[in-house]
Amino acid sequence: MTGETTRAWALVRPPGHHAEADRAMGFCLFNNVAVAAATARHELGARRVLVIDWDVHHGNGTQNAFYDDPSVLFVSSHQAPFYPGTGGVREQGEGPGLGYTVNMPLPAGVRDDDLVALYRELLPPLARAFAPDLILVSAGFDAHEHDPLADFHLSTEGFAALTQLVCDLADELCDGRLVLTLEGGYDVDALTASCLASLRVLTGSTRVEIPSRTGEMARVVLPHLRRHHGGHWPCLAAPEVTP
Repeated sequence: MTGETTRAWALVRPPGHHAEADRAMGFCLFNNVAVAAATARHELGARRVLVIDWDVHHGNGTQNAFYDDPSVLFVSSHQAPFYPGTGGVREQGEGPGLGYTVNMPLPAGVRDDDLVALYRELLPPLARAFAPDLILVSAGFDAHEHDPLADFHLSTEGFAALTQLVCDLADELCDGRLVLTLEGGYDVDALTASCLASLRVLTGSTRVEIPSRTGEMARVVLPHLRRHHGGHWPCLAAPEVTP
């Protein structure tokens, strides 16, 4: 936010997105991303902060921290039903924050061409309409196909594509201001490879093309998500997905 750098990668442990304001939860003691978003808003001059959470578990703590706050747009993809049991598509915020929580609960079995397609179709119009000054990512890698704690099947290359997508949006919308903060990831080899792939994209040493294919699961889920969130975000009432 001061202009000293643009992109950053916070390799933190423990993770944070389950932590509530008054209690620890789900391996998380302090909600790193929520603290960062609040600090950016109240101390560093950011008017609007976009928080993206692609950890396989729903970031209940982050959602709750800003549930009535229209200055923070929270976008989360996660396996459902699954721990912690929150993140339904009807959880959209309240009061002045209604519409500023965008949940994408997804069934087990999600693959690269599903998750990347959903972010490719939904995130850019949302981000452009919101016009953030800063993008924060709860970068969990427990959606990896080798992770033992969940049932998504993303590859290392899938995470690189997601990182490229948010890098491109940050460059377009907020002078490149982007922070990835480590959340879950419980297979050491998969976590190592995924972090490295994302870091290479983040630093610009590798550029990844965003796949254009749309998986079968994404084809089913996408109209459902457009219908539920399009009332608050007309930009989501968009053309059909690319075959």
